[in-house]
Amino acid sequence: MGDFFRQYVLHNLGLKLVALALATGLWLAIDREPVAEVAVDTAIEFHNVPANLEISSENIPKAQVRLRGPERVVRRLQVADVYAEINLEGVKPGERTYDLTARQIHRPQQLDVVQIVPSEVHLSFDSRMTRQVPVQPRIMGNFATGYRIGQVLVDPSTVMITGPQKRVEAVEAATTDPIDVSGDINRASFMRHPYISDPLVQVSNPAPVRITVIMESNSATHGP
Repeated sequence: MGDFFRQYVLHNLGLKLVALALATGLWLAIDREPVAEVAVDTAIEFHNVPANLEISSENIPKAQVRLRGPERVVRRLQVADVYAEINLEGVKPGERTYDLTARQIHRPQQLDVVQIVPSEVHLSFDSRMTRQVPVQPRIMGNFATGYRIGQVLVDPSTVMITGPQKRVEAVEAATTDPIDVSGDINRASFMRHPYISDPLVQVSNPAPVRITVIMESNSATHGP
């Protein structure tokens, strides 16, 4: 027993006492460190989204998270260090409400979650749909005296759109930025990107289309 005491307790006793004193001092310093709070506006990440499902809520919510912890950690905190996560595994079309709790907030380990606003998130879901719709250019301008629009050619004349099913079904056509043909008396071509006004519906392969406007004289005659 005496040999064990000398070998493992008394051996390098001075160094051990210094190490103990440093550890105790460090613990006391950390224990007395000022505590701070911070509010962080953070995005909500959606994980495990089922295939062919769309979030049909127009306003994707964000969360404000209040965190408390050592002042040195709070001062170094970056927005990217904090985010909320919602697991959408198994969700089906319809409406769902999700709780936001401290377990769903990713943040530095030294910080505690004090408050989450909002504490719940309400979302709508719909099946993803893709369909083809015509392109309807927006033609405007003061036409040359005695002339009118005779023909409008669009190439390609249709585009594919995708988004939540109910919203895609409600789209009648894609449109373009205004095309001003003021003063034109013959044929003019323009390149414009088609778009859908509904923010949740997108053009699948966005690319400009060619719009050719052919003017004709008001006195022109047409056959039967």
